[in-house]
Parts: sequence; structure tokens; C-alpha cells
Amino acid sequence: MTALTVGFIGAGRIGEPMVERLLAAGHRVRLYARRPEVRNRLAALGAEPVALVRDIAAADIVVSCLFGDDQISAVLPEVVAAMPEGAILLSHTTGTPDALDGLDRFAPNGRGATIVEASFSGTPEAVRAGELVVFLGGAPGDIATARRVVGCYAGTVIATGGRGSALRVKLLNNLLFAAVSQLTLQSLAAGRGLGIEEGVLLEVLSISSGGSTAGRYIAARGGSESFTAAVAPFLRKDVAACRDALGATDADIGTLLAAACTGPIDLGAVPTLEKGVVP
Repeated sequence: MTALTVGFIGAGRIGEPMVERLLAAGHRVRLYARRPEVRNRLAALGAEPVALVRDIAAADIVVSCLFGDDQISAVLPEVVAAMPEGAILLSHTTGTPDALDGLDRFAPNGRGATIVEASFSGTPEAVRAGELVVFLGGAPGDIATARRVVGCYAGTVIATGGRGSALRVKLLNNLLFAAVSQLTLQSLAAGRGLGIEEGVLLEVLSISSGGSTAGRYIAARGGSESFTAAVAPFLRKDVAACRDALGATDADIGTLLAAACTGPIDLGAVPTLEKGVVP
């Protein structure tokens, strides 16, 4: 299979091993990274650091692994403006569809940006093992090209439909994960109140009907305290994005949102949702 030229921005905890896998698969990677240590590590593996963020646009496909909508709006307009016709922007960011839609006006000649959403579920370890789960939303032909990229670090790739669908799938997944995490943490606290060691209950949950991915992540992190510290910033962002993206639709997310915002992790007050109204 012919190698692609991939522009990449967002080489953080998840993005850096993505670049490693892309290079190992033989793709050319034009990398924009602000941290010198990241640039140096990945350059040693064959990545080509660029001085300006717009320089990553000279590629067949640009992969963005930014943190949220604010970074998309601040960084990607100049990249989209410089992308050649036919190039694809592949966005791994968990945010709102509106943020990506807002990039359309920056594409040259008013043609709109060619975007594939590539929301994912997994960890840096899953990326390094080639076992990430990725949801792709976009036009069928663009998704076929995107598979050539995400297939370097994903074990499962699911096409969810047109643009906007992958982000909505991911947001619902994350909202449910937040709710289950809160319930699991409350269960562990109840267990401690009953004199049951947290590690014992986590071991039970790992093989019993009350177990979940959240429970396995809590155990892998070494317990409630370290899990909460690690995931709280991400859950706050994702729950806020879910509220903003889905709160104005006809979808009834009130119960899920209440469960996600109730528990040991402070994700903010539960908003009152009315159909068609963003709180």
C-alpha cells in the first residue's frame, strides 16, 4: 500500500504514540509540536518537525489530536486554509460538531473543509498495542482514506455515518462512562463504610456482574483517589461538550446527565435541560 504524507498536531499522551505507529507503518509524518523533547523524540524516529503549524497542511491527510473546541478554533483555521484540494482533516478531538463545522469557512474557494471525525475510546497503551477503538464519521470515500491512517493504531474501526455522527456516538459513550464511574466510586465508598477494603471489592467487580470498564480503569489506576485525579479534567470537558452538543436536540439525556454529575467527581451542577434550549 502506498505510503501517505500525514500532517500531525497534538502529540500528547495519546498523540505521541499515534505518531510512533504511523512512522512504524512507513508513512511520512510532518509534525508540529511545541515541546522540544517531543519534537526530538519523534524526529529521532523519522518524523519531520515543521516550524509553523500551517506547514502540516502540505499533506494527504492532517491528523489533529487537540484537547477541545477552544484549541480547534484557535489552531486549525490556518491549517484548513492551507490544505490542498482533496486533503482530509482527521479530527480525534472530543468536542462538539459545531466546532468542526466552523472550519468550513476557512477552506479555500469556499469549497468547505473535507473533515472526518475520528473519535476514539482507549488509552495510550491501547494506541501502542494497536488496539484503540475509533469511530469514523464522514463521507464514505474520505472514511476509506482515514482507515489507512487510524488502522496503524486502532484494532477496531467503526463507521458511524455522516459527519457529526462519530462525535455524537463518542459523547454518549463518555456520558455513560462518567455516570458508571460515579456509581462505581460511590459503591467503593459504601464498601469502605462497611469495612470492605477497596482492593477486595475491585477484584470482585472485575469478575462479577456489577463490574464495568470504569471499575477496571479504577483498579488499573491504583484506586479511587488516583483514578479521580487522572480522569476528572477529561470528564469535565466531555460532559460539558455533551451538554452543549446534545442539550439543544430532541434527545432525552437528562437522566444520564444527572447520573454523570452526581458523585465524588465534581463535574459541576446538573443543568436543567429543555428541548431546543442550550443551558
